[in-house]
Amino acid sequence: MNNMKGYFDWAATSPPDPEIHSLASQKAAKTWGNPSSLYSLGKKAAESLEEARGKCAAVLGVPADSLFFTSGGTESDYLPLLSLLRRPVKGSLIVSAVEHSAVINQAKMLESCGWKVITVRPDGNGIVKPESVVSALQEDTVFVAVMTVNNETGAIQPVKEIAAALSKNSRRHIHFHTDAVQGAGKILFSLKETGVDSAAFSGHKLGGARGAGLLYCPRQPEAFISGGGQERGFRPGTENLYGAWATALALEKAYNHLKSSETRGKAEETSKLLFNSLTSIPGIRPLPAGRTESDTRFSPFIFQFTNPVMPGEVLVRALSDKGVFISTGSACSARKKTRPVLQAMGIAEKDILNAFRVSTGYETTEEDIGLLCKSLSEIIS
Repeated sequence: MNNMKGYFDWAATSPPDPEIHSLASQKAAKTWGNPSSLYSLGKKAAESLEEARGKCAAVLGVPADSLFFTSGGTESDYLPLLSLLRRPVKGSLIVSAVEHSAVINQAKMLESCGWKVITVRPDGNGIVKPESVVSALQEDTVFVAVMTVNNETGAIQPVKEIAAALSKNSRRHIHFHTDAVQGAGKILFSLKETGVDSAAFSGHKLGGARGAGLLYCPRQPEAFISGGGQERGFRPGTENLYGAWATALALEKAYNHLKSSETRGKAEETSKLLFNSLTSIPGIRPLPAGRTESDTRFSPFIFQFTNPVMPGEVLVRALSDKGVFISTGSACSARKKTRPVLQAMGIAEKDILNAFRVSTGYETTEEDIGLLCKSLSEIIS
């Protein structure tokens, strides 16, 4: 894979994997017909599309007909939410305070349409407790969204436990959605065993194509957006065969990495080195403060730190001048001054102002970490 030296913003996007993109291009070029067309060129394209879907299904361990190709994680997050607008009676929905803006802002849109949105706060470590979700339930609650791995802190949410708690404590079925974008190929979890009703995935976080993603939704809800009937009518629009194959190949490669104890062990060692190297720099502290070097409550690929000297966005620019690339949080919210995830965790305002995110991939090297630490030390000393 092309690796950008000093790149530590894998949670925003990953460097494109040349092998994946080459093979996806070949697949799309070979079967270039419209998959909806009835003649042979179209049928071959449709067969290729289903082959890509089958590959995704095999990787995730779910039926192929439970998967829909989308334009990315954001669309996969908001499609299940949009389907609520087809319901004849409005009700309430629950979203965690640490959700990606794709969920938070879509929920606000629903609120403007008359739905009641209930926000559940995490604990001080950024983890949403099942009992907090249950206590927020109302008689008319029909939808709950809690992400798998937080994109700013790396906190792994107890999705399976939340699904079980919802099933136990509600007389009606409540649709449970999880944004699995930062979990797929990075942490061990079984999609089928989580008990979720829908899950969002993104290709470009794993070396695949931008503008391509996947939605797991075995109980297909009514589509709010109508069109030509593609993706079984749930996600209309001419299918992106290149993106579908790039997503399938990226998922397959990432899950092969994850299943390899050697590769996974190497990633965990890289995580420890990064954590210990950064926290050895005077003034650099992890957020939350209780996170440790091998903390299994967090993804080993995403870290949040704070520094005593300068605002996070200033630090991002200063490191960029040295050829090192970090972020302050989600790329989708990079231009916003607020940090709602950290605020919901009860982090002090000064620490929030000076917070920065460091995220890695399987290709991150010891040399990269050395460059980050050297550059960071020079800037804040």
